[in-house]
Amino acid sequence: MELGNRIKELRKAQNINQDDLAEKLFVSRQTISNWENDKSYPDIQSVLLLSEIFSVSIDNLLKGDVEKMEEVITEDTEMDIRKMNFYSGLMLIFYAGLIVMTPILAYFIGWWFLIPCGIWSAIGMYFAMKIEGIKKKHDVQTYKEIIAFTKGDTLSTDEKMMEGAKRPYQKVLMMIASAVVAIVVAGGVIVILKIYA
Repeated sequence: MELGNRIKELRKAQNINQDDLAEKLFVSRQTISNWENDKSYPDIQSVLLLSEIFSVSIDNLLKGDVEKMEEVITEDTEMDIRKMNFYSGLMLIFYAGLIVMTPILAYFIGWWFLIPCGIWSAIGMYFAMKIEGIKKKHDVQTYKEIIAFTKGDTLSTDEKMMEGAKRPYQKVLMMIASAVVAIVVAGGVIVILKIYA
């Protein structure tokens, strides 16, 4: 990161050698060398002391590092957005396929339809679990939070609080909707099996 170079620059600008700086920070000269060569990173106490010794703000001291960390966070978030959109598309394909193929397979192969449908369903569930992992990582659960996240937006604090209040209700509604879809598909399969068995 940039902090090592920044410490070296500030130390040289104030004509302080590594031994003197180490003494002021209550660390070894080797520790200072490691910081300056990016082999290790100072703890928060040392960062505060460095800020005092060099008479610079912590923001100024860490400026390059904070910007790089923000870039990493942004890149990580963008990657998660792409993954979430990809997994969502695959999950929809697998579950739509399941709804379409279940009655067809039940008609043609009878109760044996459970094997391919079970495998197909497990693959769709795998993508659903991947999506849940991303949602948990970024703390997005409600429909509005998910839509904002997939667009790369964030909700205001007030909106976040309002959405937090909706989470329990939306989960219950999702369970009810899933149960209704399962009942309709199962009912269709049973009708087909009774008619054509």
